[in-house]
Amino acid sequence: MLAAAEVAVTHRGRARGLMGREAFEGVLVLRPCRQVHTFGMRFPIDVAFCDRYGFVLHATTLVPRRASRAVWRAYFAIEAPAGAFDRWGLQLGDVVEVRG
Repeated sequence: MLAAAEVAVTHRGRARGLMGREAFEGVLVLRPCRQVHTFGMRFPIDVAFCDRYGFVLHATTLVPRRASRAVWRAYFAIEAPAGAFDRWGLQLGDVVEVRG
């Protein structure tokens, strides 16, 4: 899988995330991140929580106005449009590499 990534590492960038956007192509990487929400969002998203080595610990799809469970061992989260992880074949235990 290869996708254009936007990386949010500041508090403000992580807090804003995908809120207020009509659509999104690629992925948003939130680092650090152990939990996400979709309050203020207009579309469902796939979310994968990864440890510091990139192993996928938990993946889910969230519709607007929901919160994920906390994944305490997670170091970063990846958000993508709903259905992207199925198209990419992303599963628990896979290793995600973020370059750049």
